[in-house]
Amino acid sequence: CPVEATLSLIGGKYKPLILWHLIDHPLHYMELQRLIPNATPKMLSQQLHDLENNGMIHREVIPEKPPKTVYSLTSFGQSIVPILDAMCQWGNSYLDGPDV
Repeated sequence: CPVEATLSLIGGKYKPLILWHLIDHPLHYMELQRLIPNATPKMLSQQLHDLENNGMIHREVIPEKPPKTVYSLTSFGQSIVPILDAMCQWGNSYLDGPDV
């Protein structure tokens, strides 16, 4: 099922938020932690690891003291941006008061 395939890639408590925050520019791990304060470090790391394994994000370790880890969207990850935009528009409509 195509919906199931999509959810297997972006389903997860914080995966859509991680992808959303990476749309415009790469971010350091700590920047993501600040942007998603409800995510525990363990949960954020797991979600990032899953997205990296699925080819949606790229992880780069910058050899500084201390080392920094930077995450960015891959071209495959960029392909989800229209879906995230649609989710944002739908969410805004819902927050404005759903027509039931």
